[in-house]
Amino acid sequence: MKRLGLFVAVVLAAGAAGTWWTTHIPSSPFDGEAKPAPGPVEKGEYVARLGDCVACHTTERGKPFAGGLAMGTPIGAIYTTNITPDKETGIGNFTLADFDNAVRRGVSPDGDRLYPAMPHPSYAKMSDDDIRALYDYFMNHVEPVVQANRPADIPWPLNMRWPLAIWTAAFTDPGTYQPKSGEDALWNRGAYLVQGAGHCGSCHTPRGLGIQEVALDESDPRYLSGALLDGWYAPSLRNDHNTGLGRWSEDEITAYLKTGRNSHGVVFGSMMEAFNNSTQFMTDEDLKSIAHYLKSLPGDAARDGKPWQYQPVAVSVSGSAAPAIPGAAIYAAHCATCHGRDGRGRGEWIPPLAGVSSVLAPTSQSAINITLNGAGRVVADGVTDAYRMPSLGSKLSDQQIAEVLTYVRSTWGNQASPVTAQEVKALRAHTDPASPDPIILQMR
Repeated sequence: MKRLGLFVAVVLAAGAAGTWWTTHIPSSPFDGEAKPAPGPVEKGEYVARLGDCVACHTTERGKPFAGGLAMGTPIGAIYTTNITPDKETGIGNFTLADFDNAVRRGVSPDGDRLYPAMPHPSYAKMSDDDIRALYDYFMNHVEPVVQANRPADIPWPLNMRWPLAIWTAAFTDPGTYQPKSGEDALWNRGAYLVQGAGHCGSCHTPRGLGIQEVALDESDPRYLSGALLDGWYAPSLRNDHNTGLGRWSEDEITAYLKTGRNSHGVVFGSMMEAFNNSTQFMTDEDLKSIAHYLKSLPGDAARDGKPWQYQPVAVSVSGSAAPAIPGAAIYAAHCATCHGRDGRGRGEWIPPLAGVSSVLAPTSQSAINITLNGAGRVVADGVTDAYRMPSLGSKLSDQQIAEVLTYVRSTWGNQASPVTAQEVKALRAHTDPASPDPIILQMR
């Protein structure tokens, strides 16, 4: 009986300790700090641009930062929250410490753990100064919106939050970004932006069985090596010759982030949204630092394959010879006018298909998605672009799209896997045409 009692006591103690550990509110460097006086709007606004907060917390035609965006997960949809300073439905009652814990540690003021769709593993690296500026912006410069948060569509018991404490402990690195010795100030600023507020790894780093990013910095060669996410393939941001930035210069990366385009490509998919509301608003120096950091990341030839080299088309895509190659006639009719019969595009305005990373990617999802649904509007300096990829989903069958994309992925030196009609059909079923009205947040 004594042994049984001791066992029960140990079990209860362990349970109590586990309950405390998974529900307690962690300490913050801002504990006990009073609400700061309003500061200049520009500082906090800039940090919000760096973090692209609007991308997740604003819906099309919705009020800025009022939440409600559906985000798909393998276990059900979750909906982003209202982060305006409304005291009833938003974060108006958050202290600076509450805000810090939510952003950098994924813990709400009541101890609930936030789903990792909130990229707190990246935001954990943000500096105290940036967190303070961000708090000031949301509390003092954002318009309050009364909009109740929508609960997640995740069934019990999968919707229990306490296991997320274990997830956080296993898959995040605590502490703010620490400059790396041996690297210059430009490199360290770029590393801070990419790893922290920019949370580039959320899309561009592969995920493991726990849906975690398999790496959080350049110490692991898988970091930013490309990943499939929500119907799009986010390419490698490393110096991979085929699927990454190996053929891009620092100036070309900077131009892409600043203007949304360069001779290698035009932003589309999730990157278009990041450009429209984030990267184009960054300072030139910050964009240069990002480019400098990314160009320091080595590629992986074993993963990337034989370096691409342009090869002229052996058979013309026009005339009687075209039907001999499946997809060639479709390309001539629907694609060649813009992308060129040589696949080289039209300068920086219409991207090439020869050697572009989205075509050489190990998965064809981006190519299928943009062919089916078209590209959204790229808005630079308030001006909508004149050229955009139209939706071909209503004009071409699944088989036709498979044939033309197989042609593109195997021509001009491209050596990527063929596309099947079944792949097109599957993506058609759960993707939507690109919106003609992109979310462009006018902060002031």
